[in-house]
Amino acid sequence: MQTSSMRTSQVLAFHSPSKWKAHFEASKATSKLMVIYFTASWCVPCRFMEPAIDEFAAKYTEVEFIKIDVDELMDVSQEYGVQAMPTFILIKKGRVVDKVTGVRKEELQNKIEKNRAYHYCS
Repeated sequence: MQTSSMRTSQVLAFHSPSKWKAHFEASKATSKLMVIYFTASWCVPCRFMEPAIDEFAAKYTEVEFIKIDVDELMDVSQEYGVQAMPTFILIKKGRVVDKVTGVRKEELQNKIEKNRAYHYCS
C-alpha cells in the first residue's frame, strides 16, 4: 500500500482504478470520514486549494484525505458526478455525506468539522 511513502503529505493519491476500489471497499468498514479531492493537473483553481488540503490533512489526522486526478481516474469522477474542479466529496461508511465544489476553503472546513465526528447508525 502507498501509505508509508505518502505519509509526509498526509494525502493519499490514487492512480489506479483497482487500488482505489480496494481502498474504498476497505474504508466502508470504518467510521472514518474520507474527503476525496477531485483535481486535474491543468486546473488553476485546484492549485489554490492544494495548501488548504495539506493544512487540513495535517490538522484533522482522524480524517482521510484522498486525491484523485479526474483525467487519470475518469470513471471514478463520473461515478461521483464531478463536473467542475476542484470538487470535494465527503464519504462515511461508503456513503456520500457532503460535497463542496470550487475554491471554498471555509465551507470545506466547516463540512469536515461537521462530519468528522458524526456517526451513522446502520
